[in-house]
Formats: sequence, structure tokens, C-alpha cells
Amino acid sequence: MTAFFLLPFLWLATTAYKPSRDMFSVPPTLLFQPTLEQFGTVLRLFDVRSLLSSSLLIAAGSVGLSLLLGVPAGYALARSSSRYATAAAYFFMALRMVPAVAALIPFYLMMRDVGLLGSWVSVVLINSMLNSAFVTWMMFLYFRGLPKELEEAALTDGCTMFGAFWLAGLPAVRSGVVASALFCLIFSWNDFLYPMFLTRLSSKPLSVALLAAFGTKDITWGALGALAHFSTIPIVLIVLVLNRYFVQGLTKGIH
Repeated sequence: MTAFFLLPFLWLATTAYKPSRDMFSVPPTLLFQPTLEQFGTVLRLFDVRSLLSSSLLIAAGSVGLSLLLGVPAGYALARSSSRYATAAAYFFMALRMVPAVAALIPFYLMMRDVGLLGSWVSVVLINSMLNSAFVTWMMFLYFRGLPKELEEAALTDGCTMFGAFWLAGLPAVRSGVVASALFCLIFSWNDFLYPMFLTRLSSKPLSVALLAAFGTKDITWGALGALAHFSTIPIVLIVLVLNRYFVQGLTKGIH
């Protein structure tokens, strides 16, 4: 089943290296003379460095701000004695489920009024708002499963409440922090709708640049395949690195 569903991605990847005459050959052929012509076209027509920089800035800013807001909020809800704490945590999760297009116009008007329309900062703020709600819910679950005795021992040793959170609670749930960062990274990197309408040409990320391959009469499949490489390889490498630390955190938690 996995091989079947990966076939379209294999086709897209090989399209980037096929000569134009072989792209739509019937029957499709896997034997062809590879060429970097499509990559040359993309590098000539697109400012790939600027696109990558915008994607990395949006993703890194969104992940950092989401963790900064969401992790302490999840801890506060997990340790709260209020009977509404659980309902509040699931309310934050419900915020992440709101369709992006439903909130596009209010966000657009808001960013226009504060003077951030056209910059990648507006996308970072909106993604952080949505992703921090998800991080709050996820970290609430992790902290709720953490024994309170761990932090009580830190308080007994002279730590403040923040010290108990920072030195005892947070290291114990580092796998949850990495998992939350991983999800936020994927959400922000693949986001299309908000960058499409809230950024200008100089600040657009790769996810929006892919749309340029779609013309009014045809689709430039070679350029789309080449751009897909620039859009996919960085995030795959980052996810692999984060996944390694995620597994290490789970293993140490078991021991």
C-alpha cells in the first residue's frame, strides 16, 4: 500500500530529471538520460535562496514562538487545581481545528491595520497563534502524566516554582517538546494559504512559489518537480534529525 501511494511522488521526482520529450511518453519509461535542465530553469527564473530563507524564517520563528508560549501554558494547565483546566486544554486544541480559510479575512485586515501586511512576520504571528494552541494541548497531556513528586522534590531542594518547572519538569518531557516542535515545523513549512495572501513577492516561501508552475493553459511539470526538491529535501532532513532526538527522549523516558 505504501509503495502504491508513493508512486506519484516517484513520478514527480523523476520528472525533474527527465528531458521534456520523455515526460509524457506512452508508455511511461523509467529509462532515460538524466538532465539538470529543469533545475537550471528554476534557478534562472526563481530566487531560490530568497524562497528558502523565507521558508526557514517562517518555520523557525513559528516553532520558537509556539514553544515559548505553549509549553509553559500546558504546564500551568496540567498543574492547575481548577476543574476547568481540562476543558481549557481541549478548547485550545479546538482552535487548531478551525479551517484556515475561515479566518483569512479577519487576519488579513488585522495585519493590514498593524502595518505587517506583506512581511513574513505576519505569517509567523498567525502560525504561532494556531500552533501554540496545539502545543498547549499536547504539553498538557505530557505534563499531566508526569508525577508531581518530581517537582515537589525540586521545591524541597530550594527551587522556585519556575526552577522546578525548568530543571525538573521540562527535561522529563523533552520528547514531548521535540514532538510538538516537529508538528509545528511541518504545519508552518507546508502552510500555503496565509503566506499566499499575507506576504509580498520578496517574502514568499517555497510553498507559494510552487504555484508558479501552474499556468493558465498548462502546467510546467519539470519546474514543479525541481521546485519540489527544494521544498521537500530541507524539511525531510530536519524532520529526520528531530525524529532521532524524539526517539532518544522516549527511550530515556522508559529507562
